Amino acid sequence: MKKQFITPPNHVNFLAKKLFDDLGQIIDGSIAYIDVYGGGPSEQHTHEHSHLFIVTQGEAKISLGEREVIVKKDESFLVDGNIPHSVWNNTQGQTVMIGISIK
Repeated sequence: MKKQFITPPNHVNFLAKKLFDDLGQIIDGSIAYIDVYGGGPSEQHTHEHSHLFIVTQGEAKISLGEREVIVKKDESFLVDGNIPHSVWNNTQGQTVMIGISIK
């Protein structure tokens, strides 16, 4: 079941949606603007750390070996860095996402 936006107690005109819980130590974070047909890397890669991807605009297609996961606006997905992966724009407009690297 997907998490929904809520108005927390004692808040007004305020919607929030939890995207993740404690995942470990944050190494770094970045924002990506991925144009139509953009993404990468061209060949899937692996590494020691994991990535938490949060889509803020558009829709991302995450390739995980033979599997694909679609992450829509206001959704997140954790990628285990040991699994071969790459990330691509899945819309005919720009996709914007936050990437957080986690140990």
